[in-house]
Amino acid sequence: MAPFKLQQPKNRELLGGDLAAQALKNLGVDVAFGLHGGHLDAFLVGAHDAGIKLIDTRHETTAVQAAEGYAKVSGKTGVCFVTANSGFCNGLPGLATAFADRSPIFCVTSSPPLQDAETNALQGFHDQVVLAKPITKFAHRVTNVEEIPRIVAFAFRAASTGIKGPVLIDFPIDVLFSPPQLHRVAFGAVDVPPVDPPAPNPAALDRLLEAWKGAKRPVIIHGTGVRGIDNTLTKLVEVTHSPVFYSNKLSTPIAADHELRGGPAGGLAALAGKEQADFVLLLGGRTGFLLGGRSGAIIPNNATIAQVDLDGAEIGKTHAVNIGIVADASLFCEQAAAKASEASFNRNEEWVKKCRKLCTDPLPFENEPKMQKDGQIHPYHAMASVMRSLPRNAIIMIDGGEAGQWASMSAELAGAKHVITPPGYLGFLGNGWGYSIGAAVADPNRLIVNMHGDGSAGFHIQELDTFARFGLNILTIIANNYVWGMSVNGQDLIYEGKTDARPAIQLSKSCAYEVVAQGFNCKSAKVTEYDQIKPTVEELSKSGPSLINMIVSVKPTSPATLGMVGATNDPNVIVVPYYDNVPRPYYKNAENGQANGHS
Repeated sequence: MAPFKLQQPKNRELLGGDLAAQALKNLGVDVAFGLHGGHLDAFLVGAHDAGIKLIDTRHETTAVQAAEGYAKVSGKTGVCFVTANSGFCNGLPGLATAFADRSPIFCVTSSPPLQDAETNALQGFHDQVVLAKPITKFAHRVTNVEEIPRIVAFAFRAASTGIKGPVLIDFPIDVLFSPPQLHRVAFGAVDVPPVDPPAPNPAALDRLLEAWKGAKRPVIIHGTGVRGIDNTLTKLVEVTHSPVFYSNKLSTPIAADHELRGGPAGGLAALAGKEQADFVLLLGGRTGFLLGGRSGAIIPNNATIAQVDLDGAEIGKTHAVNIGIVADASLFCEQAAAKASEASFNRNEEWVKKCRKLCTDPLPFENEPKMQKDGQIHPYHAMASVMRSLPRNAIIMIDGGEAGQWASMSAELAGAKHVITPPGYLGFLGNGWGYSIGAAVADPNRLIVNMHGDGSAGFHIQELDTFARFGLNILTIIANNYVWGMSVNGQDLIYEGKTDARPAIQLSKSCAYEVVAQGFNCKSAKVTEYDQIKPTVEELSKSGPSLINMIVSVKPTSPATLGMVGATNDPNVIVVPYYDNVPRPYYKNAENGQANGHS
């Protein structure tokens, strides 16, 4: 990291906005996403002069999500800017997602002059720091212009080290527009190299490897913590002969044709009730609904479980973990692979083949008709055809509910560089728009595929304008079934034969997404027949910003929705859609001894 030296702007004086921008530039920031607001002009001009590229979006939520998508793909800290109060409030959903998904985001905002506190000033009603604190790692208001570099450096390090997450700094407009006294500027750690991440405890690592070595059916399940460690993870997988599976937040860096690639972790549910894994290494990923909750379907309850995470509180949070290690995933893989290569790990050929078949065997839907009785394309066949038609090594963003489930089931067919599910732990539909912007900026020579249902597509479709203005290499595909698919299919499972009511699930059949795309200067097409999918995808994959409106059937219901809703006629169970069902309580009536008034 180069020593920090302030640069004097040409034809104007150095201001607080320059301090913020130059500090970020010295910390390695090359791009920032946001929306203009007059409060931010001193920072924005300073960023331009410092060589930071500014990508202005059409909504603050997508600006923050773009910073998150940029972080996921580049491995760097994403930077965004939102103006005072109104822009800040629009950005809160993005911060909430980044906090839940532990994404390193640095958010710049502003506020009215300090002297105007509590005067009902323009865009000054909410205390932004108070609102931001519950959903950030660090939130702070700078009140002294000379302290800007120090605070920026501290916040940047908070976002990007340890358990990563978003930070927010509120620079009041008078602080941004004030010239500093140069001899008083506090630089803090603005030119100090990042700290080294923690390595695994050697004794704990030895215990883990001993348990692993004795396993007959080992698997590795990883989360986003393995991003960027392709070679070290591959070496560990190969020396231990362990099939690797991934949480659908981020696909594995293991090569698509590697014999030890098992695909999405959800595929392990096919082994439930059969011969499951007897050793699970959970690497850089958290337990929870993305890994089957506490059902034991994905992470068997009777397996030996080892968990490696930067957050010690996550270890054993929902499962009884036998061996826990607080460590960086890269350092763990490096040291574990080195030690494992000196040992002799048995290879269970039958287990390796069984796990590989989980992502290579055709799904049962392959045998179903490509066109449904309603005259629309079967959603599985639609998504599978899309995946087969995409260029290899694309980055695929999967948004939406039912559409997202069908896309995830068929994503292994694409041979993608990354498959990412932007809604994350919050299930935040619409995140794919911002994620796609960030990914396209981080990796401009690679095709970004922005997958949506027609429900999630409606959240931020105006970002097609951003795609076009910046010439981003993004193909948007909308699986359009005219309804909130997961919602109506969930209601069908629960209420079929009980009521015809299906409230709040209908979308418009007349909405021509391909025409909307043309209005935003993107190329587009509408697909209504199965045979149209392949040539259309192949053509528009080479066309820059573009969109396909692909009409699909709402049926059949995806296996994921069937499993999540858990519909049953068992009178002893209360169906709790999208969560585990709960036992029905019974209370004896003191007068007649009947339970809940029933004999």
